[in-house]
Amino acid sequence: MAAQAAAQIRFGTPGKILEIEVGRIQLDVPRSVGYFGGLAAAVGIGMIEPPLALFIAAVPIFKMLTNSALPAPVRMAGEVLEGAAKPVGGDAEGVVLLTDQQQSDTKVIDLPPPAKTRSRRR
Repeated sequence: MAAQAAAQIRFGTPGKILEIEVGRIQLDVPRSVGYFGGLAAAVGIGMIEPPLALFIAAVPIFKMLTNSALPAPVRMAGEVLEGAAKPVGGDAEGVVLLTDQQQSDTKVIDLPPPAKTRSRRR
């Protein structure tokens, strides 16, 4: 990611149509909409209870906790939680990722950080 960019929007990344990166957090937009939208729909029509939906919605966070850049105790807790999530599909590809490196051969749009406003003294 460019040093001056607050966020990047990537179109046409291999295997992904649209993704957004803010800092080290990478979001696969279409899969995230399907994942979280499907959970909301399942709760809305009564297929699953809200506490189970919250656990399933937290699976991407469990996956982020296993990133090799994190301390060993955090990774250990992440692996335990990821193992607990396997029965509900926790072994699928993540829709929200913690990235370590930038991918190439993609069209990238850098979004500048918000402009700092000066407060006026009265």
